[in-house]
Amino acid sequence: ASCVQYRLVVRDVNTLQILQLYTCLDQIQYIEWSSDSLFILCAMYKRGIVQVWSLEQPDWHCKIDEGSAGLVASCWSPDGRHILNTTEFHLRITVWSLCTKSVSYIKYPKACQQGIAFTRDGRYMAVAERRDCKDFISIFVCSDWQLLRHFDTGTQDLFGIEWAPNGCVLAVWDTCLEYKILLYSLDGRLLATYQAYEWSLGIKSIAWSPSSQFLAIGSYDEKVRILNHVTWKKITEFEHPATIANKTTIVYKEVEKSPSVETERLSFPPTRALASSRFSTQSKYDISQVPVSLQYIKPVADRANPKMGIGMLAFSPDNCFLATKNDNIPNVVWIWDIQKLKLFVVLEQLCAIQSFQWDPRQPRLALCTGNSKVYLWSPAGCVSVQVPVEGDFQIVSLSWRSSGDSMALLSKDNFCVCYLEREEV
Repeated sequence: ASCVQYRLVVRDVNTLQILQLYTCLDQIQYIEWSSDSLFILCAMYKRGIVQVWSLEQPDWHCKIDEGSAGLVASCWSPDGRHILNTTEFHLRITVWSLCTKSVSYIKYPKACQQGIAFTRDGRYMAVAERRDCKDFISIFVCSDWQLLRHFDTGTQDLFGIEWAPNGCVLAVWDTCLEYKILLYSLDGRLLATYQAYEWSLGIKSIAWSPSSQFLAIGSYDEKVRILNHVTWKKITEFEHPATIANKTTIVYKEVEKSPSVETERLSFPPTRALASSRFSTQSKYDISQVPVSLQYIKPVADRANPKMGIGMLAFSPDNCFLATKNDNIPNVVWIWDIQKLKLFVVLEQLCAIQSFQWDPRQPRLALCTGNSKVYLWSPAGCVSVQVPVEGDFQIVSLSWRSSGDSMALLSKDNFCVCYLEREEV
């Protein structure tokens, strides 16, 4: 699904043919599929309205109007039959049921980066709350929205919450001004507190491993610390230095290669498609000899939100690799071997990394750097692929299909779909 101002367009993934075209009441600012792909919500925050469309019954429609309360966020519950709307100033979360048309309210939700978290099986929801100048967590049962547990957290200014994939442990972390991460059980017991250091900028990103055995914490001090699920103590830390000296690490460096031009096939002036494909700068990967010096950018000390520390973290679906990005070295992706707990591969790009994401089915990483190329890495090697489109197509983000055989590449105004050929067995 994609939106063009007030129109919602639903296409077939394989053919890109338009299946449905819906017209909303205003410009769409957010869209989200229900978990079973039968419904899609369109949020229009400026008007405080959510519209829901059915793919099975195109004539059926639903409109939720929050009225004077306003709207700042909207999302599906895991069952795909309830919608959670957060009102302006985070006064409350309203839970709307598509089946019974009933409404429930959750008071005092906290305005933070990640204030709502569902367990992967969809049974429980945790909500970060702020009341009487203190942080709290409420855990609800998603089947009937009854409160299961309510407890206060030992945080100064809670910044985010995230469940482990097995749904047994909730990670709660503090604002970047205080390095603190707390781990709670489903019944609200504090299992562990981890604090690596004090009096400096703290946690910037976290990621659970798919097996729930490891919790990776990215910090402003340019390190990733790995906690284990038995004692919740640190088992190792990964540094991100500007020089790669270890000879067992493979360093792939993106280099430009001049386009091959066959003069006899050129027409002057060349067609737009021919010009864009033949004269766009191609690139490939070379393997660099270690030691390798990486381009390090010193953050500006007197500006807010300094570009420093571990801004992106992601485990591969098979639990074998961890990909990281150190914002001080913006052109580099680091890939760590989790079985050996050491650096495995470094990808040095020509431009700053915008986004990366693992293939949901296998250890294959896709990344983009704001140009018209998509880059893929797997243990077999890495490749740079030019997107064959006319004009300037700058990829700013990407998203894998759940089957892993294609991905959507997004620029500011357009999108295209990249199909990957399957190897014949």
